[in-house]
Amino acid sequence: MQKQFDTLKKSRLLTLKIIENLSIEQLNKIPNGFKNNIAWNITHLSVTQQLLCYKLSGLDCLISDEMITNFQKGTAPTYTISEGEFNTTKELFLELPEQLKKDYDNGVFKNYIEYKTSVDINLNSVEDGIIFNLYHEGIHLGIILQLLKFI
Repeated sequence: MQKQFDTLKKSRLLTLKIIENLSIEQLNKIPNGFKNNIAWNITHLSVTQQLLCYKLSGLDCLISDEMITNFQKGTAPTYTISEGEFNTTKELFLELPEQLKKDYDNGVFKNYIEYKTSVDINLNSVEDGIIFNLYHEGIHLGIILQLLKFI
């Protein structure tokens, strides 16, 4: 699984590099034809990783219930994210994969609730969740790149 953890870390660093010069207004902008913004996508990635790995393993997520409620699958931005909140989000975006690796290496993930994704892939283990999460991250990196063209 080391390769998957390395890929997740590099992907997240790349994502933050792509958006590093954007203002908070640009991060919150929802262009015509889109239903979310870059700030929502970044936060959504942290939420999804937590749900796929921790919640489906029967463990507590390392993020707030409020964050999950506001940024999980099926949601859209309901408020403007402040610069301070987004700075915290960026920290979590980088810290959560590190903690996931530590927890995985320490054998924290013992159970997993089978889950069928929206693209009809069955996840049966935390390893499946980690691998599927990389696919999900790639989708949202593509969305972020599209959003960049319209802000």
